[in-house]
Amino acid sequence: MKRHEVEHILRAAGAITNERRMVVVGSQAILGPLALPPEDLTQSNELDIYPDEHPEKADLIDGSIGELSPFHNTFGYYAHGVGPETARFPRNWRARAMTVSNANTQGVEGTFPSLADLAISKLAAGRPKDLDFVRAMLRHRVVEASEIESLLSELDEPWMTVTRSHLRVCERP
Repeated sequence: MKRHEVEHILRAAGAITNERRMVVVGSQAILGPLALPPEDLTQSNELDIYPDEHPEKADLIDGSIGELSPFHNTFGYYAHGVGPETARFPRNWRARAMTVSNANTQGVEGTFPSLADLAISKLAAGRPKDLDFVRAMLRHRVVEASEIESLLSELDEPWMTVTRSHLRVCERP
């Protein structure tokens, strides 16, 4: 996925839901803080997204521009309408989040977690593909293990312990 594709999805999701603020989670949320991340971090053609104020409208996104939709068939990428419970973030992640809003989004704002918060959400999920993603983030030095470690206290137990354990696995060569 590319940044302009994320902007296209933000624009389309806003039009579908009549909402102006979206939250982007999942691996392709890297395209908020990094407009041009390393290629192996942008392999997915799926953007996990939900309307910030009315997350229940995520079903509209999924049904209209989701997987196997005409949108997906036309453009080769799609939105996955999710909810706030999809990704586990540290308590103060929004204070570190960044917003993408420009002419390409037609005023729709996308809220993206910081790179460290994104890594934490992937570590908390703990699936092999999530750990591989964090390994690549660390390898490319888009985030440092120390940045991640400094935010772990914002997680509740047992998530702090699980996430710390997954970080140690990812730090190994």
